[in-house]
Amino acid sequence: MPRLLSESDVAEFRERLIAAAERLFAEHGPDGVTMRQLASALGVSPMTPYRYFKDKDAILAAVRASGFARFASALEAATAASADGLDRSQSTGRAYVRFALENQDAYRLMFDFSQPGEADYPELVAASTRARAMLIRHAEGLVATGEAEGDPEMIAHILWASLHGGLVLQMAGKVSPRVDPSAMRREAFATILRGLKPKA
Repeated sequence: MPRLLSESDVAEFRERLIAAAERLFAEHGPDGVTMRQLASALGVSPMTPYRYFKDKDAILAAVRASGFARFASALEAATAASADGLDRSQSTGRAYVRFALENQDAYRLMFDFSQPGEADYPELVAASTRARAMLIRHAEGLVATGEAEGDPEMIAHILWASLHGGLVLQMAGKVSPRVDPSAMRREAFATILRGLKPKA
């Protein structure tokens, strides 16, 4: 009979399983990983992961939720570290880029297209909503300081789309060698913000 697990036992094993799954999913794609491989990576029996997760989809959702939670924490820390509106915006942007480039496996999986029915995983919904809220707060700061005019939620998504698209191109090695990715991001944001400036 399996021994009874404490809450800390469950949390510790879930974290180990999520870390192993993030690495394997990023390397082989979620469809290319089996529960048996996940168990082997942790040195446990093939049935052990089922004590913690219903199936592989639930593990993928947990991996993605973990990524979004860490991402949101990075944005929150950057926001809290600066009082000035424009400086806070720049700090948030730098934190976004730093997280994505330092956690590329997690970042790719956060935006994985292969998992429909996200609403079935409340932890994933909560973590992604928390991250999105930080990006909207960033846009609210731009509006409050007069750097932009318009609906903060729309502005947040415009800036997010630009930043995300550039980072994905960079990670995929599709940015021309003659283009500095950092300069590209700065120019993209400057161009967008010029278009969002309040009209005189």
